[in-house]
Amino acid sequence: MSKRFRPGNLGESRLISKIASTSEHERRRAIISVSDHLEPLSNAIAMKLIESELVETNNKRTLQEQIEYCLEKLARAEDFDIDYQIAPIRMLVPNPHIVSLYVTAFVIEHLVKHKDIIDVYGSDEEIYACVNRPVIDHLSR
Repeated sequence: MSKRFRPGNLGESRLISKIASTSEHERRRAIISVSDHLEPLSNAIAMKLIESELVETNNKRTLQEQIEYCLEKLARAEDFDIDYQIAPIRMLVPNPHIVSLYVTAFVIEHLVKHKDIIDVYGSDEEIYACVNRPVIDHLSR
């Protein structure tokens, strides 16, 4: 005989609620901390994308400005707008960092169309990994 699932189990409900609230708190904290690290973070991401040869550009400064614009937009965005932006790639990696995911989506969807960007190379996973390194370095300080 199979075991019955009882959604009214108080222990399970508390545990699920705790996990969800911790995850949401971590997400909110990361988004808020972006505004404290705008310029160094955008510079680090732009340099990493160029060094990894994932983005080819005529003007490194324009790339940095576009990444900074993306981060400013993230810091001011509502949850719905963030979820909408990352929807196509939210399952890219198992436990994604929200800032890295948002910037990766920006690079894949919007940066490709910019006049100073020659081309964007690499897979979505490679771009995410490249963006994630400086994000983790700057936001964990």
